[in-house]
Amino acid sequence: MATETPPPSKTQAQLPSTEEFVAVQESAEFGELRGSYRGFAFPLTVGFITWYLLYVLLSNYAGDFMGTKLFGNINVALVLGLAQFLTTFLIAWWYARTAAAKLDPKADAIKSRMEGGA
Repeated sequence: MATETPPPSKTQAQLPSTEEFVAVQESAEFGELRGSYRGFAFPLTVGFITWYLLYVLLSNYAGDFMGTKLFGNINVALVLGLAQFLTTFLIAWWYARTAAAKLDPKADAIKSRMEGGA
C-alpha cells in the first residue's frame, strides 16, 4: 500500500549567488574534497586504461601468447578478458565504498552550508 507524500513546497529555496559559489569553490574545504576525489579517481582511471590497452595490444600482437591453453579450452585471452570484467566491478565497488566513507560526508557538509542548512 502506497503512503501519501506531501505535495512539493510552494516556496522556492533561495539559490546561492554566483559569489557564494565562487567562494566555496576557492575554499580550502572544497579544495580538500576535490583533491581527495582526484587522488582516488585519477590513478585508478589511468591504471584501468593501461590494463585495458595492454589487453587490446596483447590480443592484436601476441596471438600465440593469448592463445596459450591454460586448462581444457580455457586460454590466456579468456582469463584476461574475464579479468577485465572483474576489475571493472571491483573498481566500482571500491569507489562506492570510498565515496560513501570519505567523499560524500564532505560534499554533504558543503551542500548543506550552501543551501543554508548549517
